[in-house]
Amino acid sequence: MNDPTPHSAGEPAAAPIAPGDAAVLLVNTGTPQAPRSAAVRRFLRRFLSDRRVIELPRALWLPLLYALVLPLRAPRSAHKYRQIWQNEGSPLLIHTGRLRTALGHELRARGAPLRVEQAFLYSRPYVDTVMNALRLAGVRRLIVLPLFPQSSGTTTGAVYDQVGRALRGWRALPALRYIANYGAEPDYIAALAASVRAHWQAHRRDSHLLMSFHGIPQSCVALGDPYADECRHTAGRLAAALELAPHEWSLCFQSRFGANRWLTPATDATLRELPGRGVRAVTVICPGFAADCLETLEEIALTGRELFLGAGGERFDYIPALNDGAAHAGALARLILRNAGDWLAA
Repeated sequence: MNDPTPHSAGEPAAAPIAPGDAAVLLVNTGTPQAPRSAAVRRFLRRFLSDRRVIELPRALWLPLLYALVLPLRAPRSAHKYRQIWQNEGSPLLIHTGRLRTALGHELRARGAPLRVEQAFLYSRPYVDTVMNALRLAGVRRLIVLPLFPQSSGTTTGAVYDQVGRALRGWRALPALRYIANYGAEPDYIAALAASVRAHWQAHRRDSHLLMSFHGIPQSCVALGDPYADECRHTAGRLAAALELAPHEWSLCFQSRFGANRWLTPATDATLRELPGRGVRAVTVICPGFAADCLETLEEIALTGRELFLGAGGERFDYIPALNDGAAHAGALARLILRNAGDWLAA
C-alpha cells in the first residue's frame, strides 16, 4: 500500500527525444488507460496515494483507500469515462497531445527552437520517464508549465514534487524555470473571452454565465493555498473582459471528494438553485481546465445539464475548454517566450 511513485522502473522508456538544448514540459494530471474498472482503479490508486492530493496520515488513509474508496469509486468512475471516451482514447490525452503539437508549431512560427514534450502526474507518459528522456537528449534548459491556470499545492505542487524527484537522477542539472500559474495573464483571459463571444455568436447572449472551477478542501486554503483567490481573480478578469454586470455571471466550485468541507458555492447545488432564482438559461465555462476531460465533459456537460434542466431550467450550454485552439496555443507560446526570452537571445 505504499505510494507507487516513482514509476520509471516498471514502465517502458519514453520515446526518444531528438538531441537539443532547450525544452518545454507540459504537465497535466493524467487519465486511465481505458474506461474499465481495472484501469481506472490503477489510475485512482496513483492519484489518491499522493500526499499532495490527500493530506491524511498514510496509516489512516491507505487502508481506507484500498478497502473502501477504490472498490466503490473505480466502477462508478469507469462508467463515467465510458460516457465521454472517444475512438482515439481518453479526451484528456487527445487534447493534451494536440495542444502540445499546436504549441510546438506556434513556437516554431515565432522562431523559438524549443521542443515541447508532455507528461502526466498519474498516468503514462509519467513525469519521471519523460524527464529521463530529456536528460538522455542532453537538455540543459527546461521550462516546466503545469497545465493548471490557477496554482494549488494539490496540483502545481505535485508537479514540483515529481520534477524534483526526477532531477535526482541528473548529474548535469538543467537551468530550470517553472511557470507557476497563468490564470490572470491577459492573453489567457483574452482567449477565454474569445471562446465565450464565439459561443454567443453561434447561439444567443441571453443566458447566465457560470464559471465552474475544480474545488479543493477549505482546509488547504486555511493553510495558505492561493488557489481560491486565483480562481476569483480569473473569474473577475473574464467577467470584466466580457463587460458582464454582476447579476449576469457567477463563480462556483465542482468535483467535491470525501467528507471534508470544500470550497463553495458548489457547482451542482448552484445548478439546482438557479432556476428557482429565475435563471432559465445557463452557459457554463470551466476556466481552470486547459483541456477537456472527465470533469468537464461528464460532470458538467452531461450531469450538470441534467441537474439544471431537472430543476426547471430551459437551456443549458457548455463552452469547451480552450484545448488546442489557436488562441490557447498562442497565449501559452507568448507566456513561454516571456520566460525564455533571454535563453533564446543568448
